Amino acid sequence: MNRKNEDRVQWVYSSKNNSELSERYDEWAKDYDKDLSEFFGWIAPNTASSYLAKYVNPDSTVLDAGAGTGLVGLALAERGFRNLTAMDLSEGMLQEAREKNVYKKLDQMILGDPLRYKTDSFDAVISVGVMTLGHAGPNSFNELLRITKPEGYIVFTIRTDVYLKNGFKEKQEEMESQKLWEVVDVSDEFHPLPIGEPEVLHQVWVYRVLN
Repeated sequence: MNRKNEDRVQWVYSSKNNSELSERYDEWAKDYDKDLSEFFGWIAPNTASSYLAKYVNPDSTVLDAGAGTGLVGLALAERGFRNLTAMDLSEGMLQEAREKNVYKKLDQMILGDPLRYKTDSFDAVISVGVMTLGHAGPNSFNELLRITKPEGYIVFTIRTDVYLKNGFKEKQEEMESQKLWEVVDVSDEFHPLPIGEPEVLHQVWVYRVLN
């Protein structure tokens, strides 16, 4: 793999705060899709979208939380989903997503902060490649739960090591014990970046919101 592209990923992940993270994604936005496809073989958007489609009707309202350039939106559109909203912290990434013409609405917000959506706004939320180091932390689930309707679904990918070591396992189990959501599906471990980072393993989690 091109060393420049590997360094760019580490450069983004080493951002010290959300402002710096946004600026770095803005700079990467134009080349992001090409780099992720050519140098990393990024398959997580398609994998996660297939799981959401198992449980959610295509007519449903779906938030793509941390939408980036809209690769998840494209994968969902291919499965018949049309009521899609994109949310991301980077305006540059959202501009790339806008040009894909698969979202009805695009909003610049930060996952982990209070979101400007009303409670019970969406039938489902999907978040791919966002629950990870230097990005959204475990407490991001609080707002995703709030904006998802009862009996709606929250689908996300997470690195296996991050799940075990960075508070996600504890947070997810706490929310289960509080009867806030219930797990309905978990994928086997898979390689989301088989070309660029074949050692990295992800899983897709599917939760149903209870109240």
